[in-house]
Amino acid sequence: MAVSRPTHVRAMRSRIAGVDAARGLALIGMFVAHVAPGAGDQLWDSVIAIADERPRLLFALTAGAGLGLLTGGIDPVREPVDRMTLRRQIAIRAVLLIALGVLVVALFRPLVFVILDVYGVAFLVMLPLLFVPSRVAVPLGAGLLVVTPAIVELAGRSSGLAEVADGPAGILVEWFLLGAYPVVIWVPVMLIGLGLARAGLERAGTLARAAIAAAAVLPLTLPIAVLLPGATDIARVPETTAWSIPVRASLETVGNTAVGVLVLAGTTALLGLAADPVRRMAGVALSPFTAMGAMPLTVYTLHLVVIANAKYVREDGVVTDDSWALLIGLIVGSATFALLWRRYAGIGPLERFFRWASGRSRTDPGDPTSDPVA
Repeated sequence: MAVSRPTHVRAMRSRIAGVDAARGLALIGMFVAHVAPGAGDQLWDSVIAIADERPRLLFALTAGAGLGLLTGGIDPVREPVDRMTLRRQIAIRAVLLIALGVLVVALFRPLVFVILDVYGVAFLVMLPLLFVPSRVAVPLGAGLLVVTPAIVELAGRSSGLAEVADGPAGILVEWFLLGAYPVVIWVPVMLIGLGLARAGLERAGTLARAAIAAAAVLPLTLPIAVLLPGATDIARVPETTAWSIPVRASLETVGNTAVGVLVLAGTTALLGLAADPVRRMAGVALSPFTAMGAMPLTVYTLHLVVIANAKYVREDGVVTDDSWALLIGLIVGSATFALLWRRYAGIGPLERFFRWASGRSRTDPGDPTSDPVA
Protein backbone atom coordinates (compact mmCIF):
# COMPACT_ATOMS: atom_id res chain seq x y z
CA MET A 1 0.00 0.00 0.00
CA ALA A 2 1.46 3.37 -1.03
CA VAL A 3 1.99 5.89 1.74
CA SER A 4 0.91 9.43 0.90
CA ARG A 5 3.58 12.04 1.56
CA PRO A 6 2.64 15.31 3.26
CA THR A 7 2.07 18.18 0.85
CA HIS A 8 5.12 20.10 2.07
CA VAL A 9 7.37 17.09 1.49
CA ARG A 10 6.16 16.73 -2.10
CA ALA A 11 6.71 20.45 -2.61
CA MET A 12 10.23 20.46 -1.18
CA ARG A 13 11.35 17.64 -3.48
CA SER A 14 10.44 19.70 -6.55
CA ARG A 15 12.22 22.94 -5.64
CA ILE A 16 15.33 24.01 -7.54
CA ALA A 17 17.72 23.52 -4.66
CA GLY A 18 20.49 25.53 -6.28
CA VAL A 19 18.39 28.70 -6.16
CA ASP A 20 17.68 28.14 -2.47
CA ALA A 21 21.36 27.45 -1.77
CA ALA A 22 22.46 30.63 -3.55
CA ARG A 23 19.83 32.61 -1.65
CA GLY A 24 21.03 31.09 1.61
CA LEU A 25 24.61 32.12 0.81
CA ALA A 26 23.32 35.64 0.13
CA LEU A 27 21.70 35.69 3.57
CA ILE A 28 24.99 34.64 5.18
CA GLY A 29 26.74 37.40 3.27
CA MET A 30 24.24 39.94 4.58
CA PHE A 31 24.82 38.72 8.13
CA VAL A 32 28.53 39.36 7.65
CA ALA A 33 27.90 42.81 6.17
CA HIS A 34 25.60 43.73 9.04
CA VAL A 35 27.44 42.60 12.18
CA ALA A 36 31.03 41.55 11.37
CA PRO A 37 33.28 43.94 13.34
CA GLY A 38 36.23 45.65 11.69
CA ALA A 39 39.44 43.85 12.54
CA GLY A 40 41.80 46.77 12.03
CA ASP A 41 43.77 44.69 9.57
CA GLN A 42 43.62 45.92 5.98
CA LEU A 43 43.67 42.44 4.41
CA TRP A 44 41.02 41.02 6.74
CA ASP A 45 38.84 44.11 6.41
CA SER A 46 39.07 43.71 2.61
CA VAL A 47 37.84 40.12 2.96
CA ILE A 48 34.88 41.27 5.07
CA ALA A 49 34.15 44.01 2.52
CA ILE A 50 33.40 41.30 -0.06
CA ALA A 51 30.02 41.00 1.68
CA ASP A 52 29.16 44.66 1.26
CA GLU A 53 27.35 44.54 -2.08
CA ARG A 54 27.57 41.07 -3.62
CA PRO A 55 25.12 39.33 -1.24
CA ARG A 56 22.48 41.99 -1.87
CA LEU A 57 22.81 41.60 -5.62
CA LEU A 58 22.79 37.80 -5.35
CA PHE A 59 19.63 38.08 -3.26
CA ALA A 60 18.02 40.23 -5.98
CA LEU A 61 19.16 37.76 -8.64
CA THR A 62 17.57 34.83 -6.81
CA ALA A 63 14.45 36.92 -6.21
CA GLY A 64 14.13 37.38 -9.97
CA ALA A 65 14.72 33.68 -10.54
CA GLY A 66 12.07 32.94 -7.92
CA LEU A 67 9.59 35.18 -9.73
CA GLY A 68 10.37 33.33 -12.94
CA LEU A 69 9.82 29.94 -11.33
CA LEU A 70 6.68 31.14 -9.57
CA THR A 71 5.17 32.13 -12.92
CA GLY A 72 6.00 28.93 -14.80
CA GLY A 73 9.75 28.87 -15.35
CA ILE A 74 10.72 27.71 -18.81
CA ASP A 75 7.04 27.22 -19.69
CA PRO A 76 5.37 30.40 -18.42
CA VAL A 77 1.66 30.54 -17.72
CA ARG A 78 -0.20 31.29 -20.95
CA GLU A 79 -3.81 31.90 -19.96
CA PRO A 80 -4.64 35.59 -19.35
CA VAL A 81 -6.88 34.74 -16.38
CA ASP A 82 -4.11 32.71 -14.71
CA ARG A 83 -1.56 35.47 -15.40
CA MET A 84 -3.88 37.98 -13.77
CA THR A 85 -4.22 35.71 -10.75
CA LEU A 86 -0.45 35.38 -10.41
CA ARG A 87 0.04 39.13 -10.75
CA ARG A 88 -2.60 39.74 -8.08
CA GLN A 89 -0.94 37.25 -5.72
CA ILE A 90 2.50 38.80 -6.24
CA ALA A 91 1.06 42.30 -5.81
CA ILE A 92 -0.47 41.28 -2.48
CA ARG A 93 2.88 39.87 -1.37
CA ALA A 94 4.57 43.08 -2.46
CA VAL A 95 2.22 45.22 -0.38
CA LEU A 96 2.72 42.92 2.61
CA LEU A 97 6.50 43.19 2.19
CA ILE A 98 6.28 46.98 2.21
CA ALA A 99 4.12 46.88 5.33
CA LEU A 100 6.43 44.39 7.06
CA GLY A 101 9.50 46.47 6.24
CA VAL A 102 7.94 49.64 7.62
CA LEU A 103 6.73 47.75 10.71
CA VAL A 104 10.14 46.22 11.45
CA VAL A 105 11.84 49.62 11.22
CA ALA A 106 9.20 51.29 13.37
CA LEU A 107 9.16 48.64 16.08
CA PHE A 108 12.79 47.46 16.28
CA ARG A 109 14.90 50.21 14.67
CA PRO A 110 17.80 47.95 13.65
CA LEU A 111 21.10 49.64 12.86
CA VAL A 112 21.02 48.39 9.27
CA PHE A 113 19.12 49.31 6.12
CA VAL A 114 16.04 47.10 5.82
CA ILE A 115 15.43 45.59 2.41
CA LEU A 116 11.85 44.38 2.79
CA ASP A 117 9.91 47.48 1.74
CA VAL A 118 12.22 48.13 -1.22
CA TYR A 119 11.74 44.57 -2.46
CA GLY A 120 8.00 45.03 -2.20
CA VAL A 121 8.26 48.10 -4.42
CA ALA A 122 10.54 46.23 -6.83
CA PHE A 123 7.98 43.41 -7.11
CA LEU A 124 5.30 45.94 -8.01
CA VAL A 125 7.56 47.36 -10.74
CA MET A 126 8.19 43.82 -12.01
CA LEU A 127 4.48 43.01 -12.43
CA PRO A 128 4.21 44.11 -16.10
CA LEU A 129 7.52 42.37 -16.88
CA LEU A 130 6.75 38.98 -15.33
CA PHE A 131 6.10 37.14 -18.57
CA VAL A 132 8.72 38.59 -20.90
CA PRO A 133 10.80 35.86 -22.56
CA SER A 134 14.41 35.18 -21.66
CA ARG A 135 15.68 36.75 -24.89
CA VAL A 136 14.14 40.04 -23.72
CA ALA A 137 14.61 39.85 -19.95
CA VAL A 138 18.35 39.14 -19.85
CA PRO A 139 19.49 41.77 -22.41
CA LEU A 140 17.09 44.35 -20.98
CA GLY A 141 18.27 43.71 -17.43
CA ALA A 142 21.94 43.75 -18.44
CA GLY A 143 21.53 46.90 -20.50
CA LEU A 144 19.77 48.76 -17.70
CA LEU A 145 22.36 47.57 -15.20
CA VAL A 146 25.11 49.24 -17.20
CA VAL A 147 23.54 52.68 -16.75
CA THR A 148 21.36 52.70 -13.61
CA PRO A 149 24.19 52.54 -11.01
CA ALA A 150 25.78 55.58 -12.66
CA ILE A 151 22.41 57.35 -12.62
CA VAL A 152 22.03 56.59 -8.90
CA GLU A 153 25.53 57.92 -8.24
CA LEU A 154 24.77 61.14 -10.09
CA ALA A 155 21.37 61.45 -8.41
CA GLY A 156 23.06 61.39 -5.03
CA ARG A 157 24.83 64.64 -5.92
CA SER A 158 21.65 66.45 -6.99
CA SER A 159 20.60 69.17 -4.57
CA GLY A 160 17.19 69.26 -6.25
CA LEU A 161 16.56 65.59 -5.53
CA ALA A 162 17.78 66.07 -1.98
CA GLU A 163 15.12 68.75 -1.51
CA VAL A 164 12.44 66.45 -2.97
CA ALA A 165 13.62 63.70 -0.62
CA ASP A 166 12.86 66.00 2.31
CA GLY A 167 9.30 66.58 1.08
CA PRO A 168 6.10 64.51 0.87
CA ALA A 169 7.51 62.39 -1.98
CA GLY A 170 10.68 61.66 -0.06
CA ILE A 171 9.97 57.97 0.47
CA LEU A 172 9.57 57.43 -3.29
CA VAL A 173 12.89 59.13 -4.00
CA GLU A 174 14.54 56.97 -1.34
CA TRP A 175 13.00 53.79 -2.73
CA PHE A 176 13.92 54.44 -6.33
CA LEU A 177 17.14 56.48 -6.32
CA LEU A 178 18.74 57.67 -3.11
CA GLY A 179 18.31 54.78 -0.68
CA ALA A 180 20.73 52.00 0.13
CA TYR A 181 18.75 49.62 -2.10
CA PRO A 182 17.64 51.66 -5.14
CA VAL A 183 14.84 49.97 -7.04
CA VAL A 184 16.31 51.16 -10.36
CA ILE A 185 19.29 48.87 -9.67
CA TRP A 186 17.53 45.87 -8.15
CA VAL A 187 14.87 45.56 -10.87
CA PRO A 188 17.48 45.05 -13.67
CA VAL A 189 19.17 42.37 -11.53
CA MET A 190 15.79 40.71 -10.96
CA LEU A 191 15.17 40.81 -14.70
CA ILE A 192 18.39 38.87 -15.29
CA GLY A 193 17.31 36.27 -12.72
CA LEU A 194 13.86 36.09 -14.30
CA GLY A 195 15.45 35.58 -17.72
CA LEU A 196 17.63 32.75 -16.43
CA ALA A 197 14.56 31.02 -15.01
CA ARG A 198 12.78 31.45 -18.35
CA ALA A 199 15.79 29.97 -20.17
CA GLY A 200 15.72 26.95 -17.87
CA LEU A 201 17.81 26.75 -14.72
CA GLU A 202 17.43 22.98 -14.96
CA ARG A 203 19.35 22.96 -18.26
CA ALA A 204 23.09 22.49 -18.47
CA GLY A 205 23.27 24.72 -21.54
CA THR A 206 21.62 27.63 -19.75
CA LEU A 207 23.95 27.37 -16.77
CA ALA A 208 27.02 27.01 -18.98
CA ARG A 209 26.13 30.06 -21.08
CA ALA A 210 25.37 32.10 -17.97
CA ALA A 211 28.65 31.11 -16.33
CA ILE A 212 30.70 31.81 -19.47
CA ALA A 213 29.08 35.22 -19.93
CA ALA A 214 29.63 36.13 -16.27
CA ALA A 215 33.25 34.96 -16.39
CA ALA A 216 33.82 37.09 -19.49
CA VAL A 217 32.31 40.16 -17.81
CA LEU A 218 34.42 39.97 -14.65
CA PRO A 219 37.83 40.95 -16.10
CA LEU A 220 36.19 43.85 -17.94
CA THR A 221 34.60 45.31 -14.81
CA LEU A 222 35.99 44.73 -11.31
CA PRO A 223 39.74 45.02 -12.13
CA ILE A 224 39.08 48.29 -13.96
CA ALA A 225 36.72 49.58 -11.27
CA VAL A 226 39.38 49.36 -8.52
CA LEU A 227 41.62 51.66 -10.57
CA LEU A 228 39.01 54.42 -10.62
CA PRO A 229 38.08 56.77 -7.76
CA GLY A 230 34.95 55.92 -5.82
CA ALA A 231 32.20 57.97 -4.21
CA THR A 232 34.27 58.43 -1.05
CA ASP A 233 36.98 60.14 -3.12
CA ILE A 234 34.70 62.80 -4.63
CA ALA A 235 36.18 65.66 -2.59
CA ARG A 236 39.67 64.87 -3.92
CA VAL A 237 38.77 64.18 -7.56
CA PRO A 238 39.37 67.01 -10.07
CA GLU A 239 36.34 68.22 -11.99
CA THR A 240 37.82 66.87 -15.23
CA THR A 241 37.84 63.29 -13.94
CA ALA A 242 34.61 63.35 -11.91
CA TRP A 243 32.99 61.23 -14.65
CA SER A 244 34.99 58.25 -13.40
CA ILE A 245 33.00 57.94 -10.16
CA PRO A 246 29.65 57.00 -11.78
CA VAL A 247 31.55 54.82 -14.26
CA ARG A 248 33.08 52.93 -11.35
CA ALA A 249 29.65 52.53 -9.75
CA SER A 250 28.33 50.84 -12.89
CA LEU A 251 31.43 48.67 -13.36
CA GLU A 252 31.28 47.47 -9.76
CA THR A 253 27.58 46.67 -9.89
CA VAL A 254 27.84 44.81 -13.21
CA GLY A 255 30.89 42.88 -11.97
CA ASN A 256 29.30 42.00 -8.64
CA THR A 257 26.17 40.83 -10.42
CA ALA A 258 28.36 38.62 -12.60
CA VAL A 259 29.77 37.10 -9.40
CA GLY A 260 26.19 36.39 -8.34
CA VAL A 261 25.43 34.70 -11.66
CA LEU A 262 28.49 32.47 -11.20
CA VAL A 263 27.37 31.53 -7.68
CA LEU A 264 23.82 30.77 -8.84
CA ALA A 265 25.06 28.73 -11.81
CA GLY A 266 27.50 26.86 -9.58
CA THR A 267 25.05 25.92 -6.84
CA THR A 268 22.37 24.96 -9.36
CA ALA A 269 24.79 22.78 -11.33
CA LEU A 270 26.16 21.13 -8.20
CA LEU A 271 22.76 20.33 -6.74
CA GLY A 272 20.93 19.53 -9.95
CA LEU A 273 23.25 18.40 -12.72
CA ALA A 274 26.40 16.96 -11.15
CA ALA A 275 27.11 13.23 -11.01
CA ASP A 276 25.22 11.43 -8.25
CA PRO A 277 28.12 11.16 -5.74
CA VAL A 278 29.02 14.83 -6.20
CA ARG A 279 25.40 15.92 -6.00
CA ARG A 280 24.85 13.97 -2.78
CA MET A 281 27.97 15.39 -1.13
CA ALA A 282 27.11 18.91 -2.28
CA GLY A 283 23.56 18.45 -1.02
CA VAL A 284 24.81 17.59 2.46
CA ALA A 285 27.44 20.35 2.49
CA LEU A 286 25.03 23.02 1.28
CA SER A 287 21.95 21.80 3.19
CA PRO A 288 22.13 24.56 5.87
CA PHE A 289 22.23 27.24 3.17
CA THR A 290 19.53 25.51 1.13
CA ALA A 291 17.23 25.34 4.15
CA MET A 292 17.80 29.03 4.94
CA GLY A 293 17.25 30.00 1.32
CA ALA A 294 13.96 28.11 1.25
CA MET A 295 12.57 30.47 3.92
CA PRO A 296 14.39 33.75 3.24
CA LEU A 297 11.68 36.05 4.53
CA THR A 298 11.51 34.30 7.89
CA VAL A 299 15.29 34.10 8.31
CA TYR A 300 15.91 37.69 7.19
CA THR A 301 13.18 39.12 9.41
CA LEU A 302 14.26 37.12 12.46
CA HIS A 303 17.86 38.27 12.01
CA LEU A 304 16.66 41.89 12.03
CA VAL A 305 14.86 41.31 15.32
CA VAL A 306 17.94 39.65 16.83
CA ILE A 307 20.42 42.35 15.84
CA ALA A 308 18.00 45.09 16.90
CA ASN A 309 18.04 43.58 20.38
CA ALA A 310 21.81 43.09 20.39
CA LYS A 311 22.74 46.79 20.30
CA TYR A 312 25.28 47.97 22.83
CA VAL A 313 27.39 51.07 23.51
CA ARG A 314 31.10 50.81 22.79
CA GLU A 315 33.74 52.40 25.01
CA ASP A 316 33.91 55.37 22.65
CA GLY A 317 30.17 55.97 23.10
CA VAL A 318 29.11 54.64 19.68
CA VAL A 319 25.99 52.46 19.59
CA THR A 320 26.65 49.32 17.54
CA ASP A 321 25.63 45.70 17.06
CA ASP A 322 28.93 44.44 15.61
CA SER A 323 30.12 41.26 17.26
CA TRP A 324 31.82 38.06 16.17
CA ALA A 325 29.75 36.14 18.70
CA LEU A 326 26.56 37.60 17.25
CA LEU A 327 27.66 36.78 13.70
CA ILE A 328 28.43 33.16 14.58
CA GLY A 329 25.19 32.91 16.53
CA LEU A 330 23.17 34.26 13.59
CA ILE A 331 24.72 31.80 11.15
CA VAL A 332 24.50 28.72 13.38
CA GLY A 333 21.12 29.65 14.83
CA SER A 334 19.54 30.46 11.45
CA ALA A 335 20.86 27.28 9.84
CA THR A 336 19.71 25.10 12.74
CA PHE A 337 16.27 26.71 12.87
CA ALA A 338 15.81 26.44 9.10
CA LEU A 339 16.93 22.81 8.94
CA LEU A 340 14.63 21.73 11.78
CA TRP A 341 11.64 23.79 10.65
CA ARG A 342 11.97 22.60 7.07
CA ARG A 343 12.23 18.97 8.16
CA TYR A 344 9.28 18.96 10.51
CA ALA A 345 7.04 21.81 9.35
CA GLY A 346 7.94 22.48 5.71
CA ILE A 347 7.41 26.04 4.47
CA GLY A 348 8.75 28.83 6.72
CA PRO A 349 6.21 30.52 9.00
CA LEU A 350 6.24 33.93 7.30
CA GLU A 351 6.35 32.30 3.86
CA ARG A 352 3.30 30.23 4.83
CA PHE A 353 1.43 33.33 5.99
CA PHE A 354 2.28 35.24 2.80
CA ARG A 355 1.11 32.32 0.65
CA TRP A 356 -2.16 32.20 2.56
CA ALA A 357 -2.69 35.97 2.53
CA SER A 358 -2.02 36.20 -1.22
CA GLY A 359 -4.40 33.31 -1.92
CA ARG A 360 -1.78 31.04 -3.44
CA SER A 361 -2.19 28.26 -0.88
CA ARG A 362 -5.88 28.12 -1.85
CA THR A 363 -5.44 28.22 -5.63
CA ASP A 364 -2.43 25.89 -5.73
CA PRO A 365 -1.85 24.19 -2.35
CA GLY A 366 0.77 21.83 -3.73
CA ASP A 367 2.76 24.50 -5.59
CA PRO A 368 6.40 23.36 -5.54
CA THR A 369 8.12 26.41 -6.94
CA SER A 370 10.74 28.52 -5.25
CA ASP A 371 9.16 31.68 -3.89
CA PRO A 372 11.14 34.87 -4.65
CA VAL A 373 11.27 36.18 -1.08
CA ALA A 374 7.98 35.28 0.48
